[in-house]
Parts: sequence; structure tokens; C-alpha cells
Amino acid sequence: MLGGRPHRAGPHVGREAKRGLGGEQVEGRQAVAELLAARRRQVTDVWMASELEPAPILDRIETLANEARVPLKRVSRTRLDAAAATDAPQGVLAHARPLPEAALDDLCRPPASSPKPFLLAVDGVTDPHNLGALLRSADAAGATGAVLARHRAVHVTPTVAKAAAGAVEHVPIAVVAGMPAALARAKELECWVVGLAGDGEQSLFDGLAVADEAIVLVVGAEGAGLSRLARARCDVVVRIPMRGGLGSLNVSAAGAVALFEVSRRR
Repeated sequence: MLGGRPHRAGPHVGREAKRGLGGEQVEGRQAVAELLAARRRQVTDVWMASELEPAPILDRIETLANEARVPLKRVSRTRLDAAAATDAPQGVLAHARPLPEAALDDLCRPPASSPKPFLLAVDGVTDPHNLGALLRSADAAGATGAVLARHRAVHVTPTVAKAAAGAVEHVPIAVVAGMPAALARAKELECWVVGLAGDGEQSLFDGLAVADEAIVLVVGAEGAGLSRLARARCDVVVRIPMRGGLGSLNVSAAGAVALFEVSRRR
């Protein structure tokens, strides 16, 4: 409601987001602009702090909101920050219908006129900044979709949407009951499943002969990496060669390297 107060994400909201994909509250200038530009889902309203310095992105948000007939409400910065779920909403937030969930079969078996599937499967990532960064890289690399587990993983919270900088509006996302079963189904639908792990059998740069085929790239959880059952469903597990003193990369950085290597080969 226009005059209502956005709800801060609390325990109940978190549980709801775990069951669905989420995305009802979007924060940050780029994320809100992409929400309005994509016109993929209904936007209820946009809140903008009244004390902001002029900026082209703010003009764009206002123009897009007017074109879509979305109410834009000027509020104090204090009120907006109190309603925000992220630390730095940049003076802008919006409310919208939840993101639509894609069907795994549709992502793995698109129309003949569409590009071959290039999916990112996220196995147990719980840090919203990591998921947001992964989805942003997936969009930039040309991925045709993403796959998230319904349980024991973060979904599209306001932090994820902000970190993704609008990518959640462009990358179709399927939410599956279990990642191992989803990977098995992807293989039934003739997708190659490639896992990414620090101890992979082959180098990422040598072991992606199938990159130009229908492919699902699987990244694992922070610290733990790929789960045992998810790894067992992979056709091949590749690693990123490390030449420095550290033995691994953050999951979002590793995922970005792998996504763009697949993109380079397609």
C-alpha cells in the first residue's frame, strides 16, 4: 500500500523466502532500475529518499516508474533506512510481486530457436552476497538460467537482489527440492553436468570440451564445496589452477572464472 510501511525482513519473512524464490523487496539504485525496466513482474511502489543529490540513475528510476504507472513516494532518509533490510539501500527501495520460478525442465529443454542451455547450479550457498555476485556473473556471461535448492540455501533476499545489481530480473531461476535429483534430471534431459571444486580431476581450462553443448555448471557451498551426492551426479569435476600462496577462491570469484570460461568457449 502506498502509505504503508515496508516490512523489515524478520524470522517469518526469512522462512517464507526459503519456501519460495523471494524478491518482494528490492533495494539499491541499479537493482530497482532493472526491476522497473524488465517489467517481468508487478511492482507495487517505489520509495525514494527526499534528501538525495541529483543523479542520472535516479532520473531513470523516476522515468521508468512513471512509464509503468508505479507510485513513487518521497520519504525521509531516516524512514527509508529504517525500512531497509540491507546496510546501504542507496536511498531507494521497491516492493514487487515475488520473482516467478522457472521449471527445471524448461531451462534444460528450451525451444529449438533458443540458445543451448547454459545453467548455473548453486549447491548450498548461504551467503547472500555470494549468491548475488554469482547471479550477476551468470547474467554477464550469458547463462540462460540458474538452479537453487529449496532448503538449506539462501534465496533472493534484498541483499541478494542488491548484490546482483538487477540480474535477478533477467536470469530465470528454478528452485528444486534437492540438488542431486535436479542434476540427475538435467542429465536425463541431455545436459552435461560439470562440477567446480578445488580438487577437481581436470583443469577448468583443459576439461571443458563440452562447454559448447547444453551444460550445467555446479558450484558448491562456502567452505564445504560440492556436496557428496551432487558431486556424484557430475559428469566431470574441474578445478581452477592456483599459482599463488592461497589454495582456493571465494565461491563467487571461482564461479565467475568458470562462467566466463564456459562463455568464452561457446
